[in-house]
Amino acid sequence: MNRRAVITGMGVVSSLGRDLDAFWEGLIEGRSGIDRIDRFDPEGLRNESAGQVRDFHFQPEAFGLEEAPDLGTQFMLVAAREAIVRAAIVPSAERDPGFGGVYATNFGGSNAWETYVEGLLEGQVRQADFEEFAFVTAAEHACTAFGIGGPCALLSVACASGAAALGVALDMIRLGEARAVLVACCDALAPTPLSGLSTLRTITDEMIRPFSADRSGTIFGEGGAALVLEELEHARRRDAKIVCEVLGWAENNNAYHLTAPDQGGAGMTRVVREAIEDAGVDPAGIDYVNAHGTGTQPHDPAEVQAIKAVLGSRAREIPVSSIKAAVGHMMGAAGAAEAIATALAITEDVVPPTLNYREPDPECDLDHVPNVARHVEVRRAISISAGIGGNNACVVLGEVS
Repeated sequence: MNRRAVITGMGVVSSLGRDLDAFWEGLIEGRSGIDRIDRFDPEGLRNESAGQVRDFHFQPEAFGLEEAPDLGTQFMLVAAREAIVRAAIVPSAERDPGFGGVYATNFGGSNAWETYVEGLLEGQVRQADFEEFAFVTAAEHACTAFGIGGPCALLSVACASGAAALGVALDMIRLGEARAVLVACCDALAPTPLSGLSTLRTITDEMIRPFSADRSGTIFGEGGAALVLEELEHARRRDAKIVCEVLGWAENNNAYHLTAPDQGGAGMTRVVREAIEDAGVDPAGIDYVNAHGTGTQPHDPAEVQAIKAVLGSRAREIPVSSIKAAVGHMMGAAGAAEAIATALAITEDVVPPTLNYREPDPECDLDHVPNVARHVEVRRAISISAGIGGNNACVVLGEVS
């Protein structure tokens, strides 16, 4: 049986706002959520600005919790609840064996880790803080809150995690392991991970400018992004509102360098080609590319080379944009948030812009939708992710035929 997977629910918590509507409206209006960090003292970091979620209030009792979990988990739970509500799925009082989950994060409970270390230094250790740091804890909270009793997976493949999580969920449905899967991804800003990322010098000391000739690095952000994938016929039987179909995916590793892409973007070329082949579509049928677009000097040209290599002449005919200058690089949630932006481009026939674009780069010579959103018909699209350690992932989305 050829099982197909569709998206029936989506939710986002980002620096543009606390739900999907705020995220999409901010993207299309060309707003940026990047500003100076005020949750902790950012002095000493390579950049004191980031895509921080502001005015966020969490109610533990709404998720059956006695106290608030780690901040990243809070983002994930709120985004997941929105996705499940939009999918019109009523969580089971008991664990549902047909409802699976895939979770993704780069840094796990990073704020809980900060609290735990502070407690160690002060001689006031709380075991709960250590438990909240564990990557698996967020998944456990989601399973309990939403009655998930089917197959579960936890991914941490750097900044390709969110896109890879969507692909693993697709495979769960294709294989008949679950009729629906919650994809839930998150990361939160905290001093320790930002210090490490600053040391890697991938962060700009001014503003992120993807694909622009004057780009000098990325800026990180935080939040949660969640999608409900569902087997197509199951969704139709319950008359669910279908957003779009997840047609295919692929994942690989450059095995080349910790932060730099391999020569000519070979690894990214392979992952895009394999995702399109897995989807069973003609590269000429791709109408939009939501690029990883980090704004670093080596990455952006490599991604452009990969897109050209796979799409050929079609690469110059379609929009290729990055949303990272709007929300920051959302780390483990980036791929999921970008897949959501890609899905909305398909349903709304609008592509989000690449903000802060100022100077054309001969090496990044595609249509990067500078600064202003554009109305264009999008039937099929791809979303590309890449991460530290050479990880790459790509998903292909399309209208349901």
